[in-house]
Amino acid sequence: MRSSPPESRHEPHPGTCPWALGVNDAYLAYHDEEWGVPVRDDAVLFEFLVLETAQAGLSWATILNKRAGYRRAFADFDALRIAGFDDDDVARLREDAGIVRNRAKIESTIGNARAFLEVQATMGSFANYVWDFVDGRPVQNAWRIQSDCPATSPLSDAFSKDLKRRGFKFVGSTTMYAFMQAVGMVNDHVVDCPRYAVCAEMGEALRT
Repeated sequence: MRSSPPESRHEPHPGTCPWALGVNDAYLAYHDEEWGVPVRDDAVLFEFLVLETAQAGLSWATILNKRAGYRRAFADFDALRIAGFDDDDVARLREDAGIVRNRAKIESTIGNARAFLEVQATMGSFANYVWDFVDGRPVQNAWRIQSDCPATSPLSDAFSKDLKRRGFKFVGSTTMYAFMQAVGMVNDHVVDCPRYAVCAEMGEALRT
């Protein structure tokens, strides 16, 4: 199980991506410790899939603040257990203030768990599936300013389309580009951010 970002005071480094500043310590810690790090663990990929799809129409800060609630409510992000949720579980989750209590999003998380398991069975792992979209190695972008970073890309368009074909919900191109950024399929830290070089080095290590 992946631990949540630490609660201790977290100071920004010079050049830190502007989007990570001025929210709270957990938000900055997420930027400094998780965002853009290449992920090949299926459990972690599924966690990000749950959280990113829950974000649709909301802020990432809202979802990050509810991360512990999602972990508790959704069986520690265990896809196999979630796939077995029934109408009683949906009713329970609709009353849980620790998550986004939107019925469509709750039901989509359950459906996405089932689709996730199907991908695992077909492709050997979910990681094999998602990383195939970038030929197994992160896309290394080089944005000078945050506003240059796009909200979608041809890759996220293709990723979204294929996920929908496989039965996933709330997986539009914008959502999936955010997923790709989060799990390090693309390195979208601005070049002056200290995390840019760190994530780029991690990405290069995958090429060897």
